Amino acid sequence: MAHGTLEWGQPPIGQPVAIRVDCVKDAAGFADLRVEWDDLLAASPASCLFLTWEWLYTWWKHLAGPRRLRLLLVRDGRQLVAIAPLTRRPPVFSRLRPFAALEFLGTGIVGSDYLDVIVHRGSERQAGEALADALTDVPSVIEFAQVKRESSFAGELVRRLGQRGWGIQETATVPCPVIDLAGYSWESYLLSLGPAHFRKRLQSLEKRFDVRLDLVQTEEERREALGILVKLHTRRWQEQGGSGVFATPALLAFFDEVSQVALKRGWLRLFVLRLNNAPAAVLHGYRYGRTFYFYQLGFEPTLAKESVGFLIIGLTIRHAIEEGAAEYDFLHGGEPYKFRFARDVRELTRWEMFAPGARGAIFRRLAVVGARARGTARRFLDDALAGVGRGRG
Repeated sequence: MAHGTLEWGQPPIGQPVAIRVDCVKDAAGFADLRVEWDDLLAASPASCLFLTWEWLYTWWKHLAGPRRLRLLLVRDGRQLVAIAPLTRRPPVFSRLRPFAALEFLGTGIVGSDYLDVIVHRGSERQAGEALADALTDVPSVIEFAQVKRESSFAGELVRRLGQRGWGIQETATVPCPVIDLAGYSWESYLLSLGPAHFRKRLQSLEKRFDVRLDLVQTEEERREALGILVKLHTRRWQEQGGSGVFATPALLAFFDEVSQVALKRGWLRLFVLRLNNAPAAVLHGYRYGRTFYFYQLGFEPTLAKESVGFLIIGLTIRHAIEEGAAEYDFLHGGEPYKFRFARDVRELTRWEMFAPGARGAIFRRLAVVGARARGTARRFLDDALAGVGRGRG
């Protein structure tokens, strides 16, 4: 197991002897952490689905690509008090980022939100100092993406690095629409939405079809439902120019394994809406702790006029209320349909940190130039697609 002191240097003299930072660099060491990891997560304010060992280890198996593992473990004696779940990403020249960087596990197209450093309640000060000291000599750039703008330990670590002379760049990213379900029954929640559009649409559908919502309970049902989701999602987005959600064998393998693990752990909430026994929509979600996470949606394009996507969301909100969830989290994305149900948002941010000195300053300038170039390219693409749309009209 590649367990040991950090390759970029020892903790400075003067750090309390009982506190040490170890670095795990291989999958075997990662696998050995399973019990300790989830025990620590349960005792951390950062606890969420996307920081579980199960989610991040599965991500590492299938989606790490050329990255190198760099898990920083803070121990007080033998007790694990913090994990910085990091990986070293090589330069990405296609995105005009010609430098390596440390970033969170789970970063990228898979859509992990609320990434953070996992710290045991009561150990924040010791962990913050130990990690900031350990990161002092890392190779020049650290990127923390999809982090809660408020109440994240990553933000505290950014502040500490800023005090050590690191350059800090923050960018707001797409927020997460959230429904606070506390105190609601299904009936009172529907009343909070205003006019009874949901009830009317469901009643209209029930007059013409046998409507049934099935929750996956077995491995056989999981495989069937996931296959339907992939088929529906892919068909719908191909008609709109394509989607990368299920674009590669590695992504498909990730979704297959993580949903299988989640079913065993009781976290999976995979629903199939059937009309006259035929699948019309699939919603892929998770229940972890007090939160229901909306993750993916697929529906039969020929049934779009029946609002099957809208209806399966509403029916799963009802399920979340009835099973006692405190919130329904749509995760990142500002799609209008989410705001037909949600009134609140949780802000996400992205921090980029550049080490003191000439090299960090150069990388910071390159990052700014790259961001501007990508912004120009996105605007050009948006204008081109808008032009195509007008031509079709």
